[in-house]
Amino acid sequence: MSINNSKKPLKLTRWRLWLFVGLGVVVVAAGVAALRFLRSPVIDLGQADKELLYIPTGADFDDVRALLNHGGWLTNETTFTLTAQLMNYIGNVRAGRYEVRHGMTARQLIGRLRIGDQKPVNVTFNNVRTLPQLAGIAARNLEADSAELLAAMTDTALHASLGIGTELGLDAANIPALFVPNTYSFNWNTSGRGWMERMTKEYRRFWTDARRAKADSIGLRPSEVSTLASIIEEETNKVDELPIIAGLYLNRLRIGMPMQACPTIKFAMGDFTVRRILARDLLIESPYNTYQNRGLPPGPIRIASSTAIDAVLNASAHKYLYMCARPDDSGRHNFARTGAEHARNAAEYQRELAKRKIYR
Repeated sequence: MSINNSKKPLKLTRWRLWLFVGLGVVVVAAGVAALRFLRSPVIDLGQADKELLYIPTGADFDDVRALLNHGGWLTNETTFTLTAQLMNYIGNVRAGRYEVRHGMTARQLIGRLRIGDQKPVNVTFNNVRTLPQLAGIAARNLEADSAELLAAMTDTALHASLGIGTELGLDAANIPALFVPNTYSFNWNTSGRGWMERMTKEYRRFWTDARRAKADSIGLRPSEVSTLASIIEEETNKVDELPIIAGLYLNRLRIGMPMQACPTIKFAMGDFTVRRILARDLLIESPYNTYQNRGLPPGPIRIASSTAIDAVLNASAHKYLYMCARPDDSGRHNFARTGAEHARNAAEYQRELAKRKIYR
């Protein structure tokens, strides 16, 4: 007896065939609709090609949507919201400064916002004397205000966590040495702590093995180099004089002679506008009074530039011990090896000040 194991082919009834065809049409149509949905522009910037969207720290999705609507940029709020849900952006808002381009789709914009693809800001600082001044400059381009930035700059616990004291040898007096003037790129929403982390990283990068070796060769620590650099930078704005003045002060330090730097007196007085230092000014009680105290002051009297720092590291070799501003108001100095020669230069300069009635 033989057994037939062959199976009869299944036959689709007409209604089932039409059902499958109909479902296919629906799926294709839904796919096309979804594709159009994701590709349809939701950003209209009018005449502008691009704008900047600032999302503050702590903002949620409703805040982002409100910011886009406030700018008049969002053309289809429903599409934007549904796409945000599909792309899991609703609960993953990231603060920052973002570039928004005309004609962007919701998918393109949310993709940028969700991964935190920010448009960086540049913070440039130079010719800065104080930490509050530096905090104000940085705050112009960052979300953090000057109070937050200054608090971070003076937060000793934060400094300890970043190794600023133990590893870099910087304390409250010489912390200005941490900041090397330059142009730095930041995310707009950088916090006070983030600012200090970056400045610490840049300080380590600046103080290369080559620079540290030069500092060792002149008997100074990096922080002391910055302190001396801050003094010579207050003495002159003539770049070619910086290494000469640096060499002069190094000569004084080597022989134990007081630095007798007038800028340190102005710092102790809290007034850099003074043009004429009087005898009574030299009696001011301050660790920054280099007429009364030998050696370098406790820290920088301004935030020294890299140019001034390198001038100290590459100080001129000479035998000058004295300097005096020239009477021609050129901003340059006469240098001298002996006290007698310096006395003549100083008398000439004092006569010129009296002639022009400059008494302070």
